[in-house]
Amino acid sequence: MKKLNIFLTILLLLPVFLIAQDGETEIAKVKSKPVRAPFGCPVVIDNQTVYIPTAKTLEFVIEHRFDKIENISNLFGIYGSSNIRLGVNYSITNKLSVGFGTTKYRKLQDFRIKYNILEQTRDDKMPVALTAYGNMGIDARAESYFGQNYKFTNRLSYFTELIVARKFTDWLSIQVSGSFSHINRVDSLMEHDKIGISFSGRARVTAQSSIIFNYGIPLQIKGIQEHTTLTNPPKQNFGIGWEISTSTHCFQIFVTSATDLSPQYTMMENQNDWLDGDLFFGFTITRLWSF
Repeated sequence: MKKLNIFLTILLLLPVFLIAQDGETEIAKVKSKPVRAPFGCPVVIDNQTVYIPTAKTLEFVIEHRFDKIENISNLFGIYGSSNIRLGVNYSITNKLSVGFGTTKYRKLQDFRIKYNILEQTRDDKMPVALTAYGNMGIDARAESYFGQNYKFTNRLSYFTELIVARKFTDWLSIQVSGSFSHINRVDSLMEHDKIGISFSGRARVTAQSSIIFNYGIPLQIKGIQEHTTLTNPPKQNFGIGWEISTSTHCFQIFVTSATDLSPQYTMMENQNDWLDGDLFFGFTITRLWSF
């Protein structure tokens, strides 16, 4: 009888024990949840961010650059020549997205992939987010542009980067990235490869509005440098602007010193010096659909 009482007691207490264990597990899960939206858009002006929409989300992106801000005759660049990119990205999982885009300059077609390796957690057990990004571009201009000894591979260019981001407070997020760019066919006085670093940030002003900035620096590294000196080395890229984001839309308007909408060309061929006033108005619009 005593053994039966012990057995019944254990049986009655078992659900309580399991509920308590489940409760502890849930608390642990809450503590390890990722931080909310360190960035609200897939890009900050000219740089990718660690942001990836949730699984089964289709993302449509419009990126636009006007002409150089010079005088009122062309409405400070708005009436001048422009560059535009249209792209779509799809989130296969919460951590992985793939995409395709087409750009006016060079008639560039690009295929993209982005993967969240690590996510910053609210309890700071993981203090940063880490994301890998890469693309392959295909220059679709006429074959005659590439000169003699044409090969399809002359059209190809590549870009890869690792992005480290941290949301420091509810209103401030900063990220830094290291990148490698490669263009298969370049002019004789230009480089095929370039390593660069970029800094980006978002400072929220209201629940939906933020100040954003980015800064890209092409590095001169002798180990991969093809020329002792470059006649026209690529310039550093600076941008600052305003972002408005909701759960399904993101709109950015800014000034930037880069007109290319492909990061490998921005890092390797940008000749606009923002310190000399080479600035351009631009905007990015993002729309999300969940399936």
